[in-house]
Amino acid sequence: MTPSMTSAEPTLLKDIGDNYLELVGQMPTRLTDRLRLAQATGREAAIHAIEQMREELLHRNPLDRRTQQLVHFGMLVAVRAPDAARLHAAGAIKAGATLSDLQGVAETAAVVAGMPGFSLAAEVIAEVALAGGAPEQRADHHTG
Repeated sequence: MTPSMTSAEPTLLKDIGDNYLELVGQMPTRLTDRLRLAQATGREAAIHAIEQMREELLHRNPLDRRTQQLVHFGMLVAVRAPDAARLHAAGAIKAGATLSDLQGVAETAAVVAGMPGFSLAAEVIAEVALAGGAPEQRADHHTG
């Protein structure tokens, strides 16, 4: 344990990390930095509040997990957040999204975020889905 860490950090980090593992299959590296900053400034309660909001809005979302992660991916592409977009593209795949689903988000991003948005989405998809072998289509995938 480093001097800046408290004995509560491993438990808090594990609890928060478990939620991220369930949602997107990995824990973001920035999560530890956020937690350490909160502890250094005495703002652990703020992290709890943020994570409770995320828990409610993401884990209890009325959208199914696949759709929610695809929307999240598209929104992050539109605001040019490539690291977070990668995380949620992986989360969409984990939830059953196909390569065609991700391509549909990329094409929609072109309308909202222009060609830079489309290009970012394509870059993320190539890194995450093509490298990781996302299924090309599900049996119930509809076109049109």
